[in-house]
Amino acid sequence: MQDNIKSRNTLQRKIILEAVRNMKNHPDAEMIYEKISETNPLISKATVYRNLKLLAKQGHILHIPIPDGADCFDFNCSPHYHIKCKKCNRVFDVDMPYQKNLCSNIVNDKGFIIESHQIVFSGLCPDCK
Repeated sequence: MQDNIKSRNTLQRKIILEAVRNMKNHPDAEMIYEKISETNPLISKATVYRNLKLLAKQGHILHIPIPDGADCFDFNCSPHYHIKCKKCNRVFDVDMPYQKNLCSNIVNDKGFIIESHQIVFSGLCPDCK
């Protein structure tokens, strides 16, 4: 019985990963769930949320925390920046070089070990301006 559960979760995880890769639009968990439920109605919303978290933790997808909005996911795991449209709430990649040394330039008098950073810019997309 345990093997069936493990195998089913692996299949569900694969379906969720494939959905994120195919959507290519920085979807949030709800959008991913809606897309998956069109062809896989037996996969629950909780399963989608749980597996998105796990896939991000494993480095298969990028989790993008969005201030004042739903967190998004990206199939492109290489370090890069994003911009969120203030009007339509869509998230896009920003065409700018990743600042590798940014963390080492932070004045750190609180004792933090700074390992990485994510920046989400805010503005209006071409469709909304």
